[in-house]
Amino acid sequence: MTTPPPRPATADELIESLAFALRYEGRKRVHHADDMMARITAERLVRHLRGSGFVVMKDPDAVPPSA
Repeated sequence: MTTPPPRPATADELIESLAFALRYEGRKRVHHADDMMARITAERLVRHLRGSGFVVMKDPDAVPPSA
């Protein structure tokens, strides 16, 4: 059985992943970044990456992190 190739990640997937990384370190909640600031920062990072021509690939078998 072959694994399908990675596909480009959507902006929403990138925002969710970056915002999660800004709010948590492993499974431990980081309290120096609130939810709204993490979301705003993630959105700005994604806009910058897209504008700079970056393409982030997502493995089709990967599941999003759960809080």
